[in-house]
Amino acid sequence: MLGRGSVRLARVLGIDITASFTWFFVLFIMIWGLSGYFRDVLPDASDLSAYAIAVLAAVLFFVSLTLHELGHAIVARRNGIGISGIELWFFGGLAKMTRDTATPGEELRIAAAGPAVTLLIVVLAGVAAAVTADTSRFLDVVELSQTSTTPATVLLGWLAVVNAFLFVFNMVPAFPLDGGRIARALAWRLTGDRGRATRISALLGQVFAWILVGLGIFLLFTSDAFTGVWFVLLGWFLGSAARGAVVQSRFTDRLEGVTAADLMDAQPVWVPSDTTAAAAQDEFFARYRWPWFPVADPSTGRFFGLLTDERVHEALASGRPLSPVGDLAERQEDGAEGPTLSVRTDTPVEHLLGAPGLRDRGALMVVDADDRLCGVVTVEQVRRALTVAAPSRAL
Repeated sequence: MLGRGSVRLARVLGIDITASFTWFFVLFIMIWGLSGYFRDVLPDASDLSAYAIAVLAAVLFFVSLTLHELGHAIVARRNGIGISGIELWFFGGLAKMTRDTATPGEELRIAAAGPAVTLLIVVLAGVAAAVTADTSRFLDVVELSQTSTTPATVLLGWLAVVNAFLFVFNMVPAFPLDGGRIARALAWRLTGDRGRATRISALLGQVFAWILVGLGIFLLFTSDAFTGVWFVLLGWFLGSAARGAVVQSRFTDRLEGVTAADLMDAQPVWVPSDTTAAAAQDEFFARYRWPWFPVADPSTGRFFGLLTDERVHEALASGRPLSPVGDLAERQEDGAEGPTLSVRTDTPVEHLLGAPGLRDRGALMVVDADDRLCGVVTVEQVRRALTVAAPSRAL
């Protein structure tokens, strides 16, 4: 699965860039194929130089993919959606959002951001290639013609062409491609029904997947076995993702209207913010044996944060038994990006699924619009709701 067995490559804007082991296989195949192409179009270059240019081209291509996903990620952040990382893998890249989009506008902006970055790369690389070559040689590069040219021109021209192909492919209105997500956003706005919009774009995705598989089988038995196998695998992946989106949309429809307030325990045990560390140890941690408790203002009920046993022990060990727990609590801003400690009462249950706090801590505090503590929702409560909503199967 994505996210397992990945290698961290870099961290950009606070976002981890990782690669699955399948990415290294694709990188090797790409370098091997490009080294032969660059030997043909650069006859004056040595084998070592052609190989070095192939390595640089492959790296630049994956940098392009990363920038594409960063476009999605940055716009998602600006729309209040957290990003848990970007992963490069067999079929490209994936920006992992902590929740799904809530409106057609969010969906459209986030989906369009990646192709916009790719199109910008096409323009910049194309202009740079044109500047470094005369008109005829530039056209040869654009046509991927095996004609002698300079290393800079062929590298920039190839980068422009491959990103142009990527842009056109991504804009096909078939889910889960970006074009399919844009189509889903438009259908969502027209119908007012996200589930129906997802099923429409996913149907287009399944049709496109079968076209790719059919084309791949044709190429496999006629002219280009390697490309044929690649198309079959890509079509299979897109078809599987589209079918999964249909199942998920029907599942989400069953959860429509269910919020954190419907699932939460409305009477959580909490610690008043003016309680001392010593009193919190005696009255809460020693009594309940829990690793953390929510902290709230005793007069207004405003949520302060979470008090962990580690912070209480640190205060006691450092000779500060009278420190108020309001000063010791882990506050919202102390965590990672996004709502890691609490959610609003009107948060849809499907948005809880990817919440880091629920995944890592097993629970999230539920607060109202004035940040008053209203309850706590646990991973078990969410699981029960999902079990009830799951479609039954005949035996």
